[in-house]
Amino acid sequence: MSAEEQNQPALIGYVTPLSARPGEQLDFKISSLGDMPISAKVVRLDCCDPNPRGPGPKSTEVEFGLSPIYPAVEQTTHLGSCAFGSLPSIPVEQDLVVELMVRPGVISATDQTIFSLQSSTGTKGVALIIKDGTLFLRRHPSPAQVKCLDLSLKLNVWSRLEVIFSDNGVIVRTSAVETSKLSVCSKPITGMREALIGVDHICLAALWSGHPEMCFDGSIEAPRLSVASKGVEHTREIIAQWTFTDSGNSVWVSDDFDLSSRLNLINLPMRAVRSSSWTGHHMDWKVAPQEYAAITFHSDDLSDCAWETTIALTVPDDVPSGVYGLVVDNEIATDTIPFYVLPGVNAPRKKIVFLAPTFTYMAYANHARGNFAGPLEARVKDWGAYPHNPDIVGSYGYSTYNRHPDGTGVTISSRLRPIMTMRPGYLVYLDEHGSGMRGFPADSHLTDWLTTKGFAFDVLTDEDLDRDGVDALSPYDVVLTGSHPEYHTRRTIEAILAYRQAGGRLMYLGGNGFYWKIGRDQNFPHILELRRAEGGMRVWASKPGEYYNQLDGEYGGLWRRNGIPPQKVAGVGFTAEGNFEGTYYLRTDESFAEDIVFLFEGISADERLGDFGLSGGGAAGFEIDQACAELGTPDFVKVVAASERHGPSFETTYEELLTPGVIDGGPRPYGGMRSNIVYGLDENGGGLFSVGSITFCGSLSHNGYDNNISRLLENCLLKFLSTPHRVDDAHAPSAPDTIPPIGSNP
Repeated sequence: MSAEEQNQPALIGYVTPLSARPGEQLDFKISSLGDMPISAKVVRLDCCDPNPRGPGPKSTEVEFGLSPIYPAVEQTTHLGSCAFGSLPSIPVEQDLVVELMVRPGVISATDQTIFSLQSSTGTKGVALIIKDGTLFLRRHPSPAQVKCLDLSLKLNVWSRLEVIFSDNGVIVRTSAVETSKLSVCSKPITGMREALIGVDHICLAALWSGHPEMCFDGSIEAPRLSVASKGVEHTREIIAQWTFTDSGNSVWVSDDFDLSSRLNLINLPMRAVRSSSWTGHHMDWKVAPQEYAAITFHSDDLSDCAWETTIALTVPDDVPSGVYGLVVDNEIATDTIPFYVLPGVNAPRKKIVFLAPTFTYMAYANHARGNFAGPLEARVKDWGAYPHNPDIVGSYGYSTYNRHPDGTGVTISSRLRPIMTMRPGYLVYLDEHGSGMRGFPADSHLTDWLTTKGFAFDVLTDEDLDRDGVDALSPYDVVLTGSHPEYHTRRTIEAILAYRQAGGRLMYLGGNGFYWKIGRDQNFPHILELRRAEGGMRVWASKPGEYYNQLDGEYGGLWRRNGIPPQKVAGVGFTAEGNFEGTYYLRTDESFAEDIVFLFEGISADERLGDFGLSGGGAAGFEIDQACAELGTPDFVKVVAASERHGPSFETTYEELLTPGVIDGGPRPYGGMRSNIVYGLDENGGGLFSVGSITFCGSLSHNGYDNNISRLLENCLLKFLSTPHRVDDAHAPSAPDTIPPIGSNP
């Protein structure tokens, strides 16, 4: 089936890794409809907002030494997880017995494979499938050779299965773990033993045809194969057995009898899940692995599209750090694939670094919201915005804000796939007062402002910070976040804290930041994992007992529940959210202190701050944060502005409440339904400026970048830049950056 028939884009791709230094290689993996060749160019992405009432899209072509034309092919994606591997030789003169525990997560009219005994290509063998809750036996390769077994499995109930293949046919026994009531089916099927001749592989939860097909949604535990002489079942000899207790290994499972023989786990099925023997006495899979001896498979799991590289691009030596995009064109469609250029290893650092929140982009990757059809789709066409939306195109997996077919939340996200939500011009909401952008394109409001104002900056990503730690930030005077740095590992969040404690200046320019804790395995840098444990504003909740990550074994959930509330990092933390709409801030009494008045130079004392903008129409909105000393707001910062007049859709976040209306920690100086802007200088020379709102950066370009939000940010940034913060001379710039004076509007 072609991409066109699957409603897939005629041209789309992804890049790995997301960032590279000069001299390093980026691999772009692109699918072009009909194998049409493509042209390519690289642009620096400044503004990614297609709103005609804003600055408009801005990009500048950059020389990367590309060829005029590249050959390309149409590449396909196969969703669904499974376990696939080789089997020992099966004696043809003996009966073959397959035993396992199974818990269906979905009862549907489609064929779902529980297990397949097959050749390596799936052209020969047999499979046990479930359809509408009933078990069937399927002979490969013809789907017409299907036998109903007159047995059923209950939804979300663990059952024991025993399938005996003999000369005369098949015997199947099932019993629910809860009741132990035994059901038996015996079906005479001619040629059953012949069907197993040449079978040398097993696939759990799918049929393997070079990729998963007919995938199963549900959990499997303790699969075992044994052989028995005809009519002498009690003398069975086990030939292969897999216990799924090693939840820390996400890519393979070893055979209990032959440790060199493995089942490969395709598309990262979910591990660290409750098995049939879970008691509730142990919540950590590492403490009681026998209670977590299952794997949960989903028909829409995706960890790697595994596409071939179309363009291998080496970053030229003279390309400055920044946000870039590879623009490809096959004469039918175009696509822009974003990537980041890091500063060279020995290159002078700028004074400012923008920390791109790529973990948050990944967590939201391909978020299907169900809101695209109708007015939003019409706006996308009218504005010439990015045309593809996960509501329509589901081929590339979904986000950690979506659910699997079994109703459970998506816990794994990968960047080795096209990410439609991470594209210039991608619209999320039908914003009556602005553009309705979030994530990657919304953060271009900040980078565009920096470029327009003449502030030179480098770029790092979350992944770079997780790899390199605080050393990645130490050379910089100021670290700027994006509008929504929500997801962090322990390593990234501790690096930011260490940077501040060593005298660095952090400008947190968003809302709902430093909120969820994610898991990663450095062996799989393209993957992040999320367990939504305990509380917080959640679109789904992890099951009790499944709060610990499979990738790193750490406890998931909110950073607030893991000992590092957002206030400890940024001075403010998530307190309320509502519709995608914004309002304004007013100055507080503290803002008139002598050591703070410079922040508001050029701004009238009674001005509404940010009563405008491309994100919801105001600088304070959507998801908002507040200071709280009890949760870690440093004593050197002051609340200098607080928002007001948030609409009736706004509600306090659940983790803030003890009972309805009662805030955990008591009243706050500027509490209620408000966002706080905080500012302060630490005695160690460090500084903190946080705006506590996702929509803040959307106000920067208003009135040709001449407005009170732009001026407030500029005044603070200049203050932070006025005293260098350097850990050593090796990273000092070769020449001072050109910084405009306070009050200028270059």
